[in-house]
Amino acid sequence: MVEMSQEKGFFGEFGGSFVPNELQNVLSILDEEFEKAKNDPSFIEEFKFYLKEFVGRENPLTYARRLTEKLGGAKIYLKREDLNHTGAHKINNVIGQILLAKRMGVRRIIAETGAGQHGVATATACAMFGIDCTIYMGEEDTKRQALNVFRMELLGAKVIPVSKGQGRLKDAVDEALNDLVENYETTFYLLGSAVGPHPFPSMVKHFQSVISEESKRQIIEKEGRLPDVVIAAIGGGSNAIGAFAHYIDELNVRLIGVEPEQAASLTKGVPAVLHGFKCLTLLDEKGEPAKTYSIAAGLDYPGIGPEHSYLKTSERAEYVTVTNEEVLDAFQELSKTEGIIPALESAHAVAYAMKLAPTMSSDSIIIINISGRGDKDVEQVFHMLKD
Repeated sequence: MVEMSQEKGFFGEFGGSFVPNELQNVLSILDEEFEKAKNDPSFIEEFKFYLKEFVGRENPLTYARRLTEKLGGAKIYLKREDLNHTGAHKINNVIGQILLAKRMGVRRIIAETGAGQHGVATATACAMFGIDCTIYMGEEDTKRQALNVFRMELLGAKVIPVSKGQGRLKDAVDEALNDLVENYETTFYLLGSAVGPHPFPSMVKHFQSVISEESKRQIIEKEGRLPDVVIAAIGGGSNAIGAFAHYIDELNVRLIGVEPEQAASLTKGVPAVLHGFKCLTLLDEKGEPAKTYSIAAGLDYPGIGPEHSYLKTSERAEYVTVTNEEVLDAFQELSKTEGIIPALESAHAVAYAMKLAPTMSSDSIIIINISGRGDKDVEQVFHMLKD
């Protein structure tokens, strides 16, 4: 058993809630409502209903035969979050949180988004339930992910470009939190990653843990045992914590998170408070959150989820980096060998698996979490390869 929480909302020294008193009151109510909902059989039944009938779960654990044969070494399985409605893992958490918001009687939803997948998922669920939706997105990301901006607007959401700072994910989170502080009496912040003040990291993990709940059962059905390694890309940490959750106490299973080389919060970060919680954070020479860059907009964040920070410092999980060139190679390789075009975020996990698999024996097993599909990235990759 891996013991992580010294007190509620903390994972070792990481996590907590460092916010104004007015907002803390709102978060305390949210925490209470979440605790009641997650143990309520009717809420659990409703969540499972929408995961099946709207999201399309459960999704497959696909054996990547041709990639395995080409690389040699470990057998590679792909957890197919790319097959979810809206094309990524984000919808799992969105369904859970929007059902909680509906239960609380909230009629206005706000969210942040980097690559646009969380924004699209939020806009989709809000459209289904008829709830007002506002999405904050860094201005730079609106350019990189123009198609997702159109999708959000098509679904009825109001997309607000954020030009402050670098105009990226961190800045979108800043503006969403400012909105929440100003409008907390009427607004539910549907946070998309396993970051932020308590209870957000625990909520996101809870709703995303369906990924590892399924993959654990599926790999036992297929191979008769647990995997040797689970690999996931990591930016804020939602798909990775979902992919890891049911394996954390399985100490013989290696957990590996893969970061962009130029946004390596876990590899190079130091403990600091960011967006109302303590985590490993990249800081500049002034002690401010550092500027980051990733070709995958969803990984472009200077901090990381508090549980990942603990898993890193406690050495339960490993965190590594890959280069942009390795990511682009992996993006193309998975497309050509398996007929699966991954999101650039997911291609980070594929890139590291391509290096690791050949070093392992043929009776070893790797699960890669394919957190999303690459439709949103094809035009961007086209121009990068062309240039």
